[in-house]
Amino acid sequence: MGTCEVCGNEYDKAFTVITAEGEEHTFDSFECAIHAIAPACVHCNCRIIGHGIDDGENMYCCASCAKHMEAHAFADRS
Repeated sequence: MGTCEVCGNEYDKAFTVITAEGEEHTFDSFECAIHAIAPACVHCNCRIIGHGIDDGENMYCCASCAKHMEAHAFADRS
């Protein structure tokens, strides 16, 4: 049985995510995993659960948010 690091729920189907940096995190749901480790858009602050785009230092959920922040050289990571 694992314990979710976000909500504290003890759950027999908890899962562990290992990030690219090698950090281990345990969650009881994808909702908690997204809340804890998904990057946030610097314009609207929504969690980026798809590809998103970045300008080298900031991440955006979409091209519209990047344009609102006047990012010019951004890459679509799809």
